[in-house]
Formats: sequence, structure tokens, C-alpha cells
Amino acid sequence: MNYARMVIEKEAPEEYGYDRIRYNLSESSIADQKLSDIGLALPDLTLFYGEHRGDKELRALIAAQDEGLSPNDVLVTAGAAGALFIIATALLSAGDHLVVVRPNYATNIETPKAIGCAISYVDLDFDQGFAVDIERVKAGMRQNTRLISVTCPHNPTGTMMTRGDLDALIALAERHRCRLLVDETYRDLSYGTRLPSAASLSPGAISVCSLSKAFGIPGIRVGWLVTRDPELQETFLAAKEQIGICGSVIDEAIARTMLERRDVFLASLLPEMARRRDIVQTWIDGEPMVDWVRPQGGVVGFPRLNVDAGFDLDNFYSRLREKHGTYVGPGHWFEMPKRFFRIGFGWPKEAELRGGLEAVSAALRD
Repeated sequence: MNYARMVIEKEAPEEYGYDRIRYNLSESSIADQKLSDIGLALPDLTLFYGEHRGDKELRALIAAQDEGLSPNDVLVTAGAAGALFIIATALLSAGDHLVVVRPNYATNIETPKAIGCAISYVDLDFDQGFAVDIERVKAGMRQNTRLISVTCPHNPTGTMMTRGDLDALIALAERHRCRLLVDETYRDLSYGTRLPSAASLSPGAISVCSLSKAFGIPGIRVGWLVTRDPELQETFLAAKEQIGICGSVIDEAIARTMLERRDVFLASLLPEMARRRDIVQTWIDGEPMVDWVRPQGGVVGFPRLNVDAGFDLDNFYSRLREKHGTYVGPGHWFEMPKRFFRIGFGWPKEAELRGGLEAVSAALRD
């Protein structure tokens, strides 16, 4: 493994310093929750080694979200990042090949890079609505392709595949006898039709999710992977046991409580996040120097700056941070041009969101 720090982590707001940021529009989750926000007081738990696959009741709650899944199909991990690391290191070696849709969550690219496998990128196109081009994915396949990697709802654009595209990717993976990885971290924050978990549709598909983004509790580090392939599930379990044996019983108890209240929590959250998305839409409609593809899920979007080739983008981001106290996720976090940036509308308070948007407009015109 040839590890290198991910740019998105080196430049994360916690590295830059929260005290230096007035309007933080770079976060990719809803606002962080306190135990009291979710009505939770910790029980007097015995701090023993937990179940290696994860708490049985927690796995049952996860499996119950889709038809055809059982608790044995679920492996609880240290966040979605832990799941993605397990999948990449279990399935890929230096002699293998990966097709990855880009932009993508950094771990889906950087861990395969560290492994040293060959990677073919299928870059999404703003002018095509950031839609996945199935034919280009097909064209990227090789004889030694072991994995196709996508996210849905997509990070950082907030776009979603159609059910037809998801079915086409599953069929493609089955035909080539490789695996389809779908990072579904934002699936519970879908503003229209919520797609089924990919793992529920095929033994060749692997789904990954967590409670960090849509539920605002990244501090407990609970995520999961789902596969209906029992042999593959055992391989993933072996990897988890060698990394950390089991998860934290405290974290998993909190996660279980959150998922028990999932429907009530989302019923109030989704309308508010849709309203926040509309705030950004109204700003973009009145800002000729910015455009975006309207997100269909999640709490992030990936606007494009409508500026000419002579516009100093480095200076723009510097002014935005230093003069206007506003932090966004520049395109290079996702190996994309600097005229793109990720904006998070779920984490800041409404006044901070509006203030940050005004600051972007001001920095564009300074």
C-alpha cells in the first residue's frame, strides 16, 4: 500500500480551523446532532467485545429497509470509509482494474491508488446533467476489471441515477463477472423516488451506507456494507476482524437508537433540506456567474463558475476564505477543474447559508 493523504482531508475545515470560518459551506452532511437532539441517554452498557458482524438488532434494522435482505447480509463498519477500505483491499490488487465514475468520494479513488491497481475514469459532464453514461462505463471495462464504483445519490453533485441506469450497471457487472459498488450514503435524503439498495437487486452488487451524512452523527463512526454473497461477506468479515475485530458497543447502541427513530427523524428533515436546496436555487437563479445541476438527493451540489479563461480562480478562493470568511469545497478536492466547487446546504444554519452565498457573489466581483 502506497498511502498518501487525500487533498480533501488536508484542506478540511477542521484542518484549516473552524475559528477562521464565518460561513462554512464546505460540509457534506446535515448539522451535527447531540445525544439530546435525538432523545438519547446512554444505558449502563457492558463494555465487552461486540458481535464481530455488528449488533444483531442494528443489522436487522438495516436489512429491513429493503426486501430480500437479511441481517446476515450486513456488516457494520467504522463509517462508510471503513466499508470502502475493506471492499477495495479485499477485491483489488496491483494486477487488477477498476472503473470509477468521477468525481467521486475521495476514498473510492485514493484507496485503489494506494493499492496500485489500474483505474479507468468515467468523468461526468455538467452539460449532460452529470448523468452516468453507461456506454462509456462499458467502454472502460477490461478483462481484469474487478470492480465498478459509483455513488448514488452522487457526491459531490447530488444527482441520481435512474432505476434503468442502476439495472444496466448491475447487468454489466454480472455479465463481466465483476462487482458493482454503489456508495449509497445519501440514499435516505432522496427528494423524489428512493432507489432500492443495489445489494438487494443482485448478489453481484455491494451497497455502502452510514449514519454520518444523512443523520448528522459522524462522531460515532458507524457505517455498513451489504452483500448477498455469503462467501464475499466472509471475506469482508475477515478483513474487519484483522483491522479492529469489532465495533464499539457504545457507537452501535447509539446507531440502533437512531435507526429505530429513522422514519420520524427523516419526516421532519427532508422537507427542511428541500427548502434549503430551494434557497440555493433562488440564489443561483439570480447569480449569472454561477450555475448548477439541481441536486436530486443529499445536501450538496456542485456549481460551476461562469467565468472566462482569464479569471484568477486561485485568487477568488483566497478572497472568499480570507476576506469573506467563507469556505467551500473547490473542484480539485474531486480531481475536477477549479471553476467547480462543492457547496453544502444542510450543515450551516439558514442565516449562515444565506450569508455564505452572498459572500460567494461578493468575492466573484471584488
